Amino acid sequence: MPMNRTTLAIIFSLLALVLFDLMGLIIKHLSPHFGAAELSAYRNIAGLIPAGIALWVSPDWHKRGRIIKIRQWRFALLRGFILTFAQYFFYLSLGLLSFATASTITYANAPIMVALAVVLLGEKVGALRWGAVLLGFVGVIMVVGPGRDSFQPAALLPLAAAVCYALVAVTTRMVDDDVPSALINLYSSGIAAIGSLALAFVTGGFNPLGSSADLFWIIGMGGFGGTAVLFLIMSYRMTEQSNLAPFSYFGIPLAFVLGWVFYGEAPWSDLFPGAFFIIVGGLLIVWREGQNRATKAKVTA
Repeated sequence: MPMNRTTLAIIFSLLALVLFDLMGLIIKHLSPHFGAAELSAYRNIAGLIPAGIALWVSPDWHKRGRIIKIRQWRFALLRGFILTFAQYFFYLSLGLLSFATASTITYANAPIMVALAVVLLGEKVGALRWGAVLLGFVGVIMVVGPGRDSFQPAALLPLAAAVCYALVAVTTRMVDDDVPSALINLYSSGIAAIGSLALAFVTGGFNPLGSSADLFWIIGMGGFGGTAVLFLIMSYRMTEQSNLAPFSYFGIPLAFVLGWVFYGEAPWSDLFPGAFFIIVGGLLIVWREGQNRATKAKVTA
């Protein structure tokens, strides 16, 4: 029996999740020897290949005449600049925190996106979604742990990354509707590659490769990250994002398991119950947005 498109899209999104986490594990492994900015530069340069492939296979791009220049190119530059710092903050945090803690805090981007949508897009948000946002933020505060004996200022880095990632996501909706999503992704990847190269030189330059193993790990990091983006774009093209969003929260337990298996980390006291609040808050937001879309569809039918 053939698999339907939504099921296949979910499988692709889960594969992307696994590949992103494998990329993160490699970044953590390389962090003692390489700076966060240079790892980000390597990742972004490698990521240009799948971004180019995604654009080339995009029917929407071909249908629109294979355009490259977009009207809002300055805006695209800004988004790439923000993405540069999102990656830099997150990669830096992976070398300073447990893998699960750094990964979990970045899931704060869901409630942050709702708040930013109100400010930047003028969206109307009801009491339920504001409650979900508040619940998510409570969870983030519990994981970050200000005032706790084990609090580390480095925990603010993945939170800063979450804000930047949320900005990148929300501003996608401010780009002209006739610009293919694959072209938006290529612009972001290209500018982030240039930005991360500049940031690497500013923060100390590039360290020499210690061995062929370093080159192997760097290629693996770029390959995992780039392929993950490709799977993610494929999944977004096959079904609505609301069908995929709930499955993204599998990333929190997955990050915990991978951190425990590869690095012997088990930060139960840091993650729980805060991680649970983040998941519940995010799922409430997804559920409410799905309801709103269904209501609008009935009205316009």
